Amino acid sequence: MSEQPFFEVRDLHAAVEGREILQGVNLTINRGEIHALMGPNGSGKSTLAYTLMGHPKYEVTAGEIWFRGENIVGLSPDERARRGMFLAFQYPVGIPGVPLATFLRTAIKARTGQEVSALEFRRRVREGLQRLKMDESFATRYLNEGFSGGEKKKAEVLQLALLRPQLAILDETDSGLDIDAIRIVADGVKQVLSPDMGVLLITHYENFLKHITPDYVHVLYRGRIVTSGGRELADRLQAEGYDPLLAELGLVEGTAAAAGGER
Repeated sequence: MSEQPFFEVRDLHAAVEGREILQGVNLTINRGEIHALMGPNGSGKSTLAYTLMGHPKYEVTAGEIWFRGENIVGLSPDERARRGMFLAFQYPVGIPGVPLATFLRTAIKARTGQEVSALEFRRRVREGLQRLKMDESFATRYLNEGFSGGEKKKAEVLQLALLRPQLAILDETDSGLDIDAIRIVADGVKQVLSPDMGVLLITHYENFLKHITPDYVHVLYRGRIVTSGGRELADRLQAEGYDPLLAELGLVEGTAAAAGGER
């Protein structure tokens, strides 16, 4: 009997406010693999990220999500996080009154069930901030309050580094970053990668994939993964856009544009 995949999405359908967005997603990620998910605006990339993490707004209408041998569709977001899943948000929100360091220490205890000594915790936070080229004062600032877009994304990567999940879903962590910030954030992610971690990297930009080389690249269109390949697929999308590929697959005629905004 073959070993069950580390993470597997089987014929996943999901709806938002009664409107079906995901229409049969199939995806398998094994330990140590980096999967990049690309697609036009409105294809359902963010919907997939939120659905995988259990956001209550996104209703699973059919299909299964298997993580380490367990169908997690019925689990809450915090239960999924405790099992080792992590989502870096495309638009991180601020939490007034909660310092970044307090948030991180609470999250680590919730994730691992263990208290980290104050000395060890300060060391980890300081090293993480230095890698991301963030001033140590960020540790005492309220989470994401007054942070620039780039600083918010770096704070997400800092959380990733300290929590060390087994499955990391990064929802357009590179969006809104300049060239230098993309490199710093990508380097921060790479330092966290390990043979035991699987990664789903959702991105619009081939530039980010110059710093983090994916093992597989998938194209999501109208709620389904319509084709997959290697790094060369991202290169093709960068050079040609989506229309030629979608026309080749028989999904559009002439100029294609996905309807609606990114969900």
